[in-house]
Amino acid sequence: MNEEARRKGTKPRAMAALRRLLDNEAPYRRRGVRLLAGVDEAGVGPLAGPVVAAAVILPEDSAIVGVNDSKRIAREEEREELACAIRAEAIAVGVGLAGPREIERVNIYQATRNAMARAVRRLRPQPDLVLVDARVVPGLSIPQEAHKKGDATFYQIACASLVAKTFRDALMRRMDARFPGYGFAVHKGYPTPAHKEAILRLGPCWIHRRTYRGVRREAEQQDLAEEWDVSPAAREKAGTPGD
Repeated sequence: MNEEARRKGTKPRAMAALRRLLDNEAPYRRRGVRLLAGVDEAGVGPLAGPVVAAAVILPEDSAIVGVNDSKRIAREEEREELACAIRAEAIAVGVGLAGPREIERVNIYQATRNAMARAVRRLRPQPDLVLVDARVVPGLSIPQEAHKKGDATFYQIACASLVAKTFRDALMRRMDARFPGYGFAVHKGYPTPAHKEAILRLGPCWIHRRTYRGVRREAEQQDLAEEWDVSPAAREKAGTPGD
């Protein structure tokens, strides 16, 4: 099946998914909510890189065919195309990050909420209501609602999930050039077998989350190896006798 035929075959499903997402937002529109924002994140599970949150406000008549929860869109190129369409049509887009050191300091749950708050604060104009996937955003004076599986329920949150995912993926491709050998451009920091093998071989790098299982163990072993370096060259440099 060629690409054009595949697209034609999936269009009815894409239209049905889009209609369901928009229908779920209809009650808010009937209540008079004009600037409705969706907020979602990408990057809770990876061993490396930041967690990225996005907040978006799409016009009431927005209906971009193909929009869905980013986890349900397998092709990276399709996610990129949709994210470009979302950015072009959006009234406002805000992106917020929490890096590896913040994740280590406050834990991934709090870091994710912090990133979401930063994303919402960057929206201009500010929304009338914020719909959030799963979590409550701290410190907002704007009304908000947290919805479990919100990225598969509401159009605005699904759009936010695509912006957050594609933003983070692009960032991790840049990190691949800065920290070669780990394969960040391929696995985006997630705990794939290839990534775990690279950590064993190279040790953690600066963007690894050292409180995460797997990374923590290798970081501790690396620190011990540096602290108790008993190689002949190290002993000679330190002037210590051998065994």
